[in-house]
Amino acid sequence: MSRAAKSTEHRSASAPRDIIGRGPSLADTLALRLKEEIVSGRLQPGEKLPTEQQISETYGVSRPTVREAIGRLKHDGLVVTRQGAGAFVADPSAVAVFRLEVTDFSNKEEIRNIIELLMAVEATATEHAATRRSEEDLKSIQAQLDAMEAAVERGEPGVEEDLAFHRSIVEATGNPFFRDLSDFLDRRVRNFIRTARANTARLGGMTQAVQAEHQAIFNAILRKDAPTARAAAETHLRNAAARLALYLEP
Repeated sequence: MSRAAKSTEHRSASAPRDIIGRGPSLADTLALRLKEEIVSGRLQPGEKLPTEQQISETYGVSRPTVREAIGRLKHDGLVVTRQGAGAFVADPSAVAVFRLEVTDFSNKEEIRNIIELLMAVEATATEHAATRRSEEDLKSIQAQLDAMEAAVERGEPGVEEDLAFHRSIVEATGNPFFRDLSDFLDRRVRNFIRTARANTARLGGMTQAVQAEHQAIFNAILRKDAPTARAAAETHLRNAAARLALYLEP
């Protein structure tokens, strides 16, 4: 047996029994495993979840992945967190939950409904940001816009910079509920739409067109022009839907 084969055999023998295979949705996979523990009754309402370190060691994932998975369970109303105490299984009778599990992105009707929901949230948040933003907020939004421009110049799609740009606008509303709902939608919907950006960025002029949409949003926020800011955000979302449809074409 070669040295490499022996090394692989040794790692397999010593790896945690429940280790999750590496993949693009590691946090989703872990959240599903933990959800199964809750739904099956192995974890009871009010019971404390294992610590981040314990979950990390059990499933062979990083602690940031554990935090992200628990965040998803929290947004689904399955767990609650207590400052300094950890995460606990929620009492299902005491939790009102809005769930959004999008599974079929090839369904045009579903895409239309999702875009309507995003428009209601993000366009309104952008409108509020235009009137409420501070100079510090404006600097943060400008910094993320500049970061996207730098990514474009490097020939990169700038997906992470895109996320940060929209997050900084939501922060400028000063409304914590907008932040929470935006975080929820980011995990369930908008990341997929921005994946479409990453996959269409190589088409001629696509990345530049997206950046022009972002610039229009920023310009309206800069001028504190709320109606124009809202209209620019709505235009951006409609075009994002068109890019998503392009990504889904065979």
